[in-house]
Amino acid sequence: MADSSEPSLDDLFELLERMPVPEGYKAEIVEGTVHMAPQRDTHWEIIRRIVRSLEDRFGVDVQVKSDVRIDFPGHKNGFAPDVAKLKEGAVRDARGRWRYQDVEFIAEVVSKGTGADDYGPKLRAYSTAGVPVYLIADPYLGRCHLYTRPKDPAGYRSELTVDFGTPVDLTTTLLGMTLPTASFPREAESRQPG
Repeated sequence: MADSSEPSLDDLFELLERMPVPEGYKAEIVEGTVHMAPQRDTHWEIIRRIVRSLEDRFGVDVQVKSDVRIDFPGHKNGFAPDVAKLKEGAVRDARGRWRYQDVEFIAEVVSKGTGADDYGPKLRAYSTAGVPVYLIADPYLGRCHLYTRPKDPAGYRSELTVDFGTPVDLTTTLLGMTLPTASFPREAESRQPG
């Protein structure tokens, strides 16, 4: 049973909103721990290209969110995915938040210092939530990791890894598209996943 003195996810976000988070930083809560990471140019350029591809496929009115809080299953998981595509007709819940049950696609772009979250707790939470398509774009490794067919709670049944420059085939997913990666920029500094 949870300790009643432990702050709720909403309490943590209220505290976070009062903190002086530096401009250009993204803050989210992963398994009850606050994580902040700067958004580098490379990070934004990849996000922009993914959003543009989704708009090209679904139109400019597609429900795509970036850095917007969505609560996911697990212990205090208030994520702000880099890209989240919601199903058509998705509406906010009674508290004004988007529901994880309406998420069809998530893309996370690895940031320095938070890559372990993308490959670990977020992957597990997205799988548990039943997110059908999860993409990790890693500018440090120059690769995309595509996860489909979620299995609760361990991860996904299908994983595909492609180098930047190779299109990501999403034609067999509900997105029904190919994501070009030739223009995805890389970060010079090398890092390993997880």
